[in-house]
Amino acid sequence: MAKYLYVYHGSGKMPTDEAERKAAMDAWNGWYGKLGSAVVDGGNPVGMSKMVLPGGKVENNGGSNPTAGYTIVEAKDIDDAVAKAKDCPILMDPGFSVEIAPIIEMM
Repeated sequence: MAKYLYVYHGSGKMPTDEAERKAAMDAWNGWYGKLGSAVVDGGNPVGMSKMVLPGGKVENNGGSNPTAGYTIVEAKDIDDAVAKAKDCPILMDPGFSVEIAPIIEMM
């Protein structure tokens, strides 16, 4: 099985209400449970980023498509990885997307 990187993109807000946080965590835990042993690294959300552009220009807030977090999964091929991502809870918010890329083992 190959490993795939899910990069979550978007700039929504984290839930502030305890009930919303619990509902969000329940959704993520349910999705991870459905994926089972395919989850290699459950990942984490990430904070606000900076982007370094050619020539050294720095763009705050991750540019036009900021990274929101990541997960690493195993799948038989990229189509399988895409199918697994379709139920990702982050996609309940139309402001988010999941980028999927194969991890190429170099070492």
